[in-house]
Amino acid sequence: MDSEKSKFVLSTETAGFIHSYVKEDLKDELSRIKTRFPPEPSGYLHIGHAKAIYISSGLASLYGGTFNLRFDDTNPAKESSEFEKSIMDDVKWLGCDVEDRIFYASDYFEKFYDCAVTLIKKGLAFVCELSADEMREYRGTLKEAGKESPFRNRSVEENLDLFERMKNGEFPDGSLTLRAKIDMASPNMNMRDPVIFRIARLHHHRLGDEWCIYAMYDFAHPLEDAIEGITHSLCSIEFEDHRPFYDWTVNNAFEVGAGAVLPRQIEFAKFYLADTISGKRHIKKLVEDGVVDGWDDPRLITIAGMRRRGYLPSAIINFCEMTGVSKASSRVDFSQLEFCVRDDLKIKSKVVMAILDPVKVVITNYPENQTEMCEIENNQEVPEMGKREMPFSREIYIEKSDFMEEAPPKFFRLAPGKEVRLKGAYFITCTDFIKDENGNITEIHATYDPETKSGSGFEGRKVKGTIHWVSCAHAIKVKAMLYDRLVIDDETSETGFVFNPNSLFEMENCYVEPSVKGAGIDERFQFMRNGYFCVDSKNSTDENMVFNRIVSLKSSYK
Repeated sequence: MDSEKSKFVLSTETAGFIHSYVKEDLKDELSRIKTRFPPEPSGYLHIGHAKAIYISSGLASLYGGTFNLRFDDTNPAKESSEFEKSIMDDVKWLGCDVEDRIFYASDYFEKFYDCAVTLIKKGLAFVCELSADEMREYRGTLKEAGKESPFRNRSVEENLDLFERMKNGEFPDGSLTLRAKIDMASPNMNMRDPVIFRIARLHHHRLGDEWCIYAMYDFAHPLEDAIEGITHSLCSIEFEDHRPFYDWTVNNAFEVGAGAVLPRQIEFAKFYLADTISGKRHIKKLVEDGVVDGWDDPRLITIAGMRRRGYLPSAIINFCEMTGVSKASSRVDFSQLEFCVRDDLKIKSKVVMAILDPVKVVITNYPENQTEMCEIENNQEVPEMGKREMPFSREIYIEKSDFMEEAPPKFFRLAPGKEVRLKGAYFITCTDFIKDENGNITEIHATYDPETKSGSGFEGRKVKGTIHWVSCAHAIKVKAMLYDRLVIDDETSETGFVFNPNSLFEMENCYVEPSVKGAGIDERFQFMRNGYFCVDSKNSTDENMVFNRIVSLKSSYK
């Protein structure tokens, strides 16, 4: 199931205002559209990135255009091959086929340098010696204009010489920067002579120590789009104020060839998924502090975490479609994501019996050492999934919650003197039970009616309660991991959230029916009445199976 292809085609309804912009821009040549997803390889992708991929790739698919994956690897201090690989794995798993259109900002480093030289020659860039603190002081505020750097009016020749020497490694890290020369009085802070190159002797995970100067993201990003011929740069709303500098950079530093189309930037609102953490900085600290089990911890909303938890790509795409694209920011309840996951799994999963909190039932009038097979449907909602046989014997496990010593009138499960149906098997009646020294029930005794076997043509008396079970002699002992929200939104907290101490509940002594033995990580099951589960891809082995609960059968969110 993991390998199924998701439909990365944005509907015109979901595309909304973006659709109207693109139609206006390209008129009758919509197939010329070219979009991209430009992640920085400085962390794992999360649900917000999945939506960005869906929007950009889906828009290109809608019009028969093309879509690029491009790594904005301009900051070696935070980037690594591990993050790059994880991003490629995630994009592929989501079902977004980029074919051979994988690009890197680092492929264009020489071009960035040449563009900077072009700006210097035009008198639009200068080498500055102000420190970071001095630069902040000179920058001004939203209400006050900034001050020009004392190095702003260096000659073109001096700037060219200094910039080349920066490239050659003649100056210490951070001692010089190359800045664009625009307008220190601009109301847009991004236009107040921003830094476009800095000196940093950092080992690049692709290029090694080839470069000691690196372009800033805001300078490199629009050039990458122009170099690749991107027609529409789709990004989240926080980049709206950066757009004037992007346009300035391309118009002044990039020589546009005949017939080339300059990128048009269109911003859309981010959506905020409640009770989650998506910021790379926060997640990285959780990983480093051992609070979570890596970037793929199933409690995280990283794509790797959601994949490990058992979400399918189709559910994530359905969620992206449901939440839509707009200009207005929105807060999305986590229950909406859960709904999409649950709705996606209900017709794809085999329904099996698993006992997470077991108590033994001994059917005293059933023959010892006898086993018979009971036929049970794999999914009542999907008859074409067929049926399976399940062993039944004298001793079975049921859930502790399915028995009460003193049951209220509307408790329709097992209790002293009460009768219930065992799913796919017989009616049983409780006759006795055993307690330990602490008063805990350790064993239940019951009798069965041999004339009531399901599927044998029996149409006799009815009972109100049906419970699931597994044969003690045949069941497989497993471990179940039950997940809840990792954090809870809290406006009074400095971080805006507090940790949920009950985000993970491990159940060691669980039993599943034998049909689950040997299940692969691409299989999903509905554990009857307990939720949807899958094999944990990280900690499970053939000898010691570990199952992650993907989602409960009903939302636990208020």
